[in-house]
Amino acid sequence: MKLITAVIKPFKLDEVREALGEIGVSGVTVTEVKGFGRQKGHTELYRGAEYVVDFLPKVKVEVALNDEMVESAVEAITKAAATGKIGDGKIFISQLDDAIRIRTGETGSDAI
Repeated sequence: MKLITAVIKPFKLDEVREALGEIGVSGVTVTEVKGFGRQKGHTELYRGAEYVVDFLPKVKVEVALNDEMVESAVEAITKAAATGKIGDGKIFISQLDDAIRIRTGETGSDAI
């Protein structure tokens, strides 16, 4: 099992969710986050004063999947989240040792 964590632009969330749904992903966890990478933030004007916004709003999407679905999920996220501009985000893939469904006690692949 793998855990896919994607950090994307907020306005791309619906497209990513739909793309994952089309390949059979049944559940995702979404968190509103802030951060920066090469995009570095930007300068804004507020009441005549300039200030630097270091952390930009992003959305973190987490999906637990069986190994055979990882490649198609990464492809779906990549296509749906891409704008071709700086700040499109990142995808991280981690090994998932176990998963437990609290309601039924199912473990492993059965839990996801």
